[in-house]
Amino acid sequence: MADLQEEFSATAEAGALDPALVPPDPVPDTALVPDPAPMTVPGPETVRCASPADRARTLLAAHPVADGYSGLPWALRELPWHDFETGDSGLEGDVPRLRAGRVGAQFWSVHVPDGPSGDRTVRATLEQIDLVKHVVAAHSDALRLARNASETADARNCGRIATLIGPARGAALGDSLGTLRALHSLGLCVVTLCGTSWAGEGGLTPFGEEVVREMNRLGVLADLSGASEATARRVLAVSKAPVVFMRSGARALYDHPANLSDELLAEIGAAKGLVLVPLTTGRTGPTVRTVADHLDHVRRVAGPECVGISGTHDTHETHPEGLTDPAGHPRLVAELVERGWPEADLALLTWGNVQRALRGADFTARATRERRAASTATIDRLDG
Repeated sequence: MADLQEEFSATAEAGALDPALVPPDPVPDTALVPDPAPMTVPGPETVRCASPADRARTLLAAHPVADGYSGLPWALRELPWHDFETGDSGLEGDVPRLRAGRVGAQFWSVHVPDGPSGDRTVRATLEQIDLVKHVVAAHSDALRLARNASETADARNCGRIATLIGPARGAALGDSLGTLRALHSLGLCVVTLCGTSWAGEGGLTPFGEEVVREMNRLGVLADLSGASEATARRVLAVSKAPVVFMRSGARALYDHPANLSDELLAEIGAAKGLVLVPLTTGRTGPTVRTVADHLDHVRRVAGPECVGISGTHDTHETHPEGLTDPAGHPRLVAELVERGWPEADLALLTWGNVQRALRGADFTARATRERRAASTATIDRLDG
């Protein structure tokens, strides 16, 4: 159009305007239909010029944080009152802070602190599951229960924070596969295997292996945080679904019992497991930079598909400066942007890797049930 305009001007100045080039009479304004406003997509130069904080906010708008651990259920039990909606009750992970931190999904732990055992552990776990459902129902404009990848994505697409129930302590199963099935029917998504008679320092017992297989059949993720290396390696061998370490950093950087050796991190990477790095001073250090060091290390040793974030808020853990509540997530992502993490790896870290683990559990559950159904049908035909 610019070239045509120039041709009009040049020809007019020469005194010989070609009639073929004369524009038609203007169309009346009433006949004009305005074009839709053009989409403004930031180009590479715009993205490169943006600050790390701006780039972090842009990325989190598309790929929110799937937070691997919140202690809200037990924290709510200990409060005389709470105002989860406005943030006036002293909680670290209330709705305003979750929104500020761009949290799109969160696992609510129903761990029972050390002390109760046997039936008391089962009862306390059931009470926490009931509390989770009550809180989510009371704040349905902000939260939505989810138990798998599709429900998590649906909640996010509806502008809600997907709330997944778990992990629960393995002791809550009461050494019973029936209890595991009952808890799963109530929405439990994750079980922590350490601290039981069937998943100890020496590894899994035969019953422990049956627990893992039943979890695979149900679609319940196995959490190995705090488990012995013998147990972790045996679960990696037995489980057909991805396994998760919901609160583990890198032992090469900080020698905490729940942190993982480089050898085990490499095995987790080969098995496509998932390590959710906690934001706690006791496991990953006192600053945003030390937490980012753990994320860097796990990404390098296990791979970018095997690392995620575990806020660990509303627990009795202390948190690094700047990460004392979920609103600090953009600061951590900005630190990783500044370190040169590509956008694809950041999207996996915040959202994609947790979705992959949930999808893997769903796929394994369906495949296991179909194999069992086919085997039963074959036996019935042979008997008939």
